[in-house]
Formats: sequence, C-alpha cells, structure tokens
Amino acid sequence: MSLPRTIRYYTLRFKRLQGSSRSLALGAAIGAAVGATPTLPLHNVLILGFTLPLRVNPIAGIIAANIVSNPLTFAPQYFLAWKIGNFFLPGRLTWEKIGGIFGLIKEKGILDSLEVIRQIGMDAMLVMLAGGMVLAIPTGIITYILVYRFFATVRQKRREKHLLNRKVS
Repeated sequence: MSLPRTIRYYTLRFKRLQGSSRSLALGAAIGAAVGATPTLPLHNVLILGFTLPLRVNPIAGIIAANIVSNPLTFAPQYFLAWKIGNFFLPGRLTWEKIGGIFGLIKEKGILDSLEVIRQIGMDAMLVMLAGGMVLAIPTGIITYILVYRFFATVRQKRREKHLLNRKVS
C-alpha cells in the first residue's frame, strides 16, 4: 500500500468513528501521549487502561498511537526521549556507557556482562521514561486540540449538508 493511500485510509477510518468530539479528541490525545512514550510493547494495553475508565473512545486512541509511533518515527522518537531524559537525569545513560557495554559484551561475552547490562538497563529505562513523559505531555495536548477541531469541522459539514439537502415546501 502506498503512503498517500494509507494516509487516506486512516483519515477516512478516523472520520467515521462514532462518539462526541470531546470523547474522540480525548481518546486520541491519550493514544498520542502513550504513543510518544518508549513503552512500545504495552501501547495498546496502556491506552485501554486509560481510556476505558475515563469512558472515552479507545479506538481513536489506538489509531492516534499508531500514527505517532510507527516504524518511520521510532528512531527520532527514541533519540529525543533519550536526549530529553539525559537532560533531566544527567550522567545515567551516556553514549560512552552504551559503547562500553558493547565493548564488554564483545570481550567477555553476554553471560559475563549480564550484571552490567542489568544496571545500565535500569538507568536506560529511567532516562527513556523520563524523556518519553516529557514528550507525551505536549503531544497529547496538541493532539487533543487538532482532533477536537477536526471532528467539530466534520460534524459542522455534515449538519450543513443535511440542511442543504432538505426540500423547502
């Protein structure tokens, strides 16, 4: 499937979602915010965990998360999360530490390096989650505003279309 066709498909699918503009926008905002965090295998579970108790549209959230977090955006998204997280938690996960881990694995093997990998793994998780949370907040807010306007416009056009199609006697 080509990129323009995929974009058209998701736009049409998004347009056809049922619910109030607020419910759809909040569901999409939650999905985009979760999609901006480096919690990839848990995105859908987290989205359902946040949207269902709030009674907002989970499908809008899942679609928004797939738009925000996809194979084209993984690398820049994770790089930004690392940079931002490193700003807030300096020295926990530097490029030198990452290079040192690879050197240690190369010299001693992965089994001998497991303790160092575990320690760096905890630091990496903290740094990435901190950076991801900072990325998630503006992503969610911007998504809420854009999606709310999108659905308000779609609903307004539908109302106008119904008014124009009426026959006046």
